[in-house]
Order: sequence, then structure tokens, then C-alpha cells
Amino acid sequence: MSQGPYAPSRMANQSKAVLITGCSSGIGRASAVRLAQKGWTVYASARRPESIAELREAGCRTLTLDVTDEESMRAAVAEVEREQGAVGVLINNAGYSQSGPIEQVGLEAVRRQFETNVFGAVALIQLVLGKMREQRWGKIVNVGSMGGRLTFPGGGYYHATKHALEAISDALRFEVRGFGIDTILIEPGLIVTEFGNAAVASMDGVSGDGAYAEFNAKLAALTKDAYEGPMRHLGGGPDTVAKAIEKAISRRRPPARVRVTPSARLAIAQRRITPDRVWDAAMRTQFPQPR
Repeated sequence: MSQGPYAPSRMANQSKAVLITGCSSGIGRASAVRLAQKGWTVYASARRPESIAELREAGCRTLTLDVTDEESMRAAVAEVEREQGAVGVLINNAGYSQSGPIEQVGLEAVRRQFETNVFGAVALIQLVLGKMREQRWGKIVNVGSMGGRLTFPGGGYYHATKHALEAISDALRFEVRGFGIDTILIEPGLIVTEFGNAAVASMDGVSGDGAYAEFNAKLAALTKDAYEGPMRHLGGGPDTVAKAIEKAISRRRPPARVRVTPSARLAIAQRRITPDRVWDAAMRTQFPQPR
């Protein structure tokens, strides 16, 4: 039985308002538009309000929200709670990929990666759960990645953040289910957005010289090719993920994990059955091993 925004509930005043982070482009923007079209009350957010101004024409309400700024997050959640009573559905979508070898990516960049991809999501979860518990209904949607189930060379820090979301989602699912709150982890594969260009750009501060020079050049080329070459046919567009999110939050008993795109299903299945040494050997056929 589907449970959409207007489905009967145990409490007439339950809020099903949706708060989405990272709506300036890609998955966040597509999800905001789709959910608004389906009748959900959507609060689309981004660091720069001008980047999401046109989403108001699509039926969304817009908020300034920086997931690396605690005051900004508190203010955004408080506004939704003031207008709706509670954040009914939180979609933690904001994130980016920091690429580069473990040795060469500076700690400041590593901290930014975790602040955006993990700590911001955790902070928002903590902020919204109180009111969700009070109304005995809520859904936490964490946009992870197939990268939370496997790791490619040169992406260790990004993958670490997505592995972290896997663990957090697993623990949270058990801890809040008794309050009527569902936790859903979305695991997209290759999604054709500006994400790939951003991943390549994130290597700007990584040295192009020295022991990792050949590796870094190949990493940038492979990342670009994944989003522009033949592999993109195993992926999908942002609306593919938006559809999966809408379907998941509309279900009475949503799945714990939702894999999106053939690339996610294939890669996760392959990694599960592949021993580490075989996986490493396969990676050596794609990446020049630093020596």
C-alpha cells in the first residue's frame, strides 16, 4: 500500500514536509522538482539562494542551508518546523567527490570532504529527529553511492565518506524504527551530472609532479571518461535517482537500500564476490600503480 503525502496516518497533524540539501544542481534539483510535482511540500535548499530561486516556480519553497555551517542548518530546520511543525522527510543529498592519492590530499581538503558528506548529514539528522519522534512519523533519506560498497584507487576519501553513510544508516535504521521513522539509503551508480567535472576539478590542489604524477594524470582522464565515454550508458540522469527517492518515501515499508542504475547493481555484485587480491589485480589493469 502506497503512503504518499496525502495518505491516511495515525495523527492528523503529522508533517510530511520534505527538506532537501544540495538543490543547486543534479540529484537535489531533480528530486525537489519531482516531489513538488507529486504533491509533497518541498523545501529546497542550497548554500547560495540565487542558485535555486527558479525552483519556486516549480512549486518548491527555498532555503539557504550550508551543511558545513551549524547555525545555517539550525536556522533552516527551525524555519520548516515553525511553518510545518516538523521536517517529515529529510533528504541528505549535498556532497561532492574529493579525488587524489591518500598521501597527497591535504588534511584541510579531507576535513572539508567529511564536513560536507558526513558531518552535515549527521547534524541535520540530529536536528530533525526530535520532532519526527514527537509525531511518530518520519523518513531519513541518505544519498550514498555504490562507492560506499567498493573503493576505486584515487577516491579513498570520497569512498570513506560513503562507507560512513552506510554504517550510520544501518545503525540509525534500528535505533529509530520504533518511533515510526524509516531510514533509507540510496546507492546511485554513475549519474551523468556536473559531479564528474567537480571530481576532476577537486584534484587541482593535488601535485601533478613526483611519485604520483602518472597516476594522477590517468585518474583525471578515467574520471572524465566515465562520465563522457561508453560507461555512461550504464548510468542515468539525476531524474533516475529522483524517481527512486519518490518511490521509496511513498512506500509504507521502504527498503533499507535502493541501488540506482545498472552500474551500481553490477559493480556492487561484482565486488561482493571478488577477493581483494583479484580486485587489486583488476584495478592494476585500469590504473598505473605508483612506484
